Amino acid sequence: MKEIIGELLEKEINKLYGVSLEGVRKIIEIPADGKMGDFSLPCFQLAKQLKKNPKLIAEELKESLIEDIGSKGKEAEYINNIEAVNGYLNIFMNREIFIGKILREASGKEYGSADTGKGKTICMDYSSPNIAKNFHVGHLRTTIIGNSLYKLYSKLGYSVVRINHLGDWGTQFGKQIVAYKNWSSKEQVEEGGIAELLRVYIIFDREAEKNPALQEEARAWFAKMEQGDEEALILWKWFKEISLKEFEQVYKLLNIEFDSYYGESFYMDKVPALVEELKEKRLLEESDGAGIIKLDDYHMPPCLITKKDGSSIYHSRDIAAALYRKKTYDFSQCLYITGAEQKLHFAQIFKALEVMGYEWAKDMHHIPYGLVSMGGEKLSTRKGNVIYAEDILKEAVSLARTAIEEKNPNITEKEETAKKIGIGAVIYHDLANQLIKDVNFRWEEVLNFDGMSAPYIQYTYARAGSVLRKIGREIEEQKVNMEYLMDDTSYELVKLVSQYPEVVREAAEKYEPSILARYAYSLAVRFNKFYQECRILTAEAGYQEARAFLCKVVQKTIKDAMSLLGIECPEEM
Repeated sequence: MKEIIGELLEKEINKLYGVSLEGVRKIIEIPADGKMGDFSLPCFQLAKQLKKNPKLIAEELKESLIEDIGSKGKEAEYINNIEAVNGYLNIFMNREIFIGKILREASGKEYGSADTGKGKTICMDYSSPNIAKNFHVGHLRTTIIGNSLYKLYSKLGYSVVRINHLGDWGTQFGKQIVAYKNWSSKEQVEEGGIAELLRVYIIFDREAEKNPALQEEARAWFAKMEQGDEEALILWKWFKEISLKEFEQVYKLLNIEFDSYYGESFYMDKVPALVEELKEKRLLEESDGAGIIKLDDYHMPPCLITKKDGSSIYHSRDIAAALYRKKTYDFSQCLYITGAEQKLHFAQIFKALEVMGYEWAKDMHHIPYGLVSMGGEKLSTRKGNVIYAEDILKEAVSLARTAIEEKNPNITEKEETAKKIGIGAVIYHDLANQLIKDVNFRWEEVLNFDGMSAPYIQYTYARAGSVLRKIGREIEEQKVNMEYLMDDTSYELVKLVSQYPEVVREAAEKYEPSILARYAYSLAVRFNKFYQECRILTAEAGYQEARAFLCKVVQKTIKDAMSLLGIECPEEM
């Protein structure tokens, strides 16, 4: 409906003033107070463009629309009244027609979907844990955010390639080999898995501060890996297999899959071709024995391509990965969901590709998120100050299971319900806040099931389902008389449902799942108000049919919104 109003206003503005104001839809507001209209156009932006009083513009638009509205077919049906108030053009809809249109659309399977991305591919690089390190809460953030963005873009018709760019190459593996050889054994690693690898890695870090020779030994082992040394590669592959097995346990809990697990090691043999290309384009310079791309003209430090010993580094592997992805997938966008601290790194990568002459470098975007700290301290694998993702998820499920035992012990599918509630709580806690905000991890906040939380929204979904089950019959749209939903409480709920497609688009365009998370909460709050104020089960026939149909539509919309966040809704709670 916002599109129809936006199109109408664009035409009217062009007719009156001879200017084209594209994107009117984006500045149209939905007033919090229904007395100010169902849609409102602030005329201040147009006033700057026309150098004219916004109040006068609103009045002129109002008079022109009222004059023209009779000849505009569908708009004449939808619009009931137009007012100009203090520089705002307020539009009131014909409630019955508006309600009917929205509920018909919202009851369909594809509500909120669009073909915006038809024929376009988006590559998304997220999760990307480091081999031989535990999957901690920081990796949980990128995984949850990336999964939601994948679902949002898929909803809008894009083909999305989910890439788990594993941190499976680099000097840290030389450190891991030295640590294993000095302080562990095959039996200990087989028994302890990643925990054992991490234990000895921490020992290495501590001992290397006292004995710098260990660092040299680690660099030598990594050089052996790059040169194809059999022993080094056998150990590296073993560490990788152990790690992937444990990572998969977390992905299974989250119900997340990937299309590609190509990590840094996959691009190692593609770096020599990159180096040759840079030499041919006279972009590779030597600095203290290392190969760099100078970025002084762009106020950035140089982009390091090869180290003194000629080995690759993550800059060069990331550039090689970008070239491979463009050639393989011909993406329209390539998104990197990583911590804000990597902002400079990706700025260098994108700029390096630009100076290499690749016009598509502008289609690459870093989606930063805030750091996760614990008690105000940055998480550090080296210091052992980490919170493991699997522990968080299992603890949340355990807490949900306890709550079910206390409040509804006879519920069916108890274990599955506890999983949906607990994991949903963790995901929602992360996605409800703007991505760029830092997170100080506190168990009591993550596992709080009250207020703005997934369990509250899931409970609302289950409540709506309970109402429909008690009615005991299928509610069909064609049998519903929309006149029974004309009261303010019902109408405000319909208006909120009408915003769903716009919310999906905005969350994707801004790379911000929090927009969707907060919408789902608002919808749950508004539905519960409707549930309290409008009788359903004991209402007269016409009212019961209409309110039950609205209940059905809201339940469907909540489920869809939560699914785009990666959260499942149980039927009972």
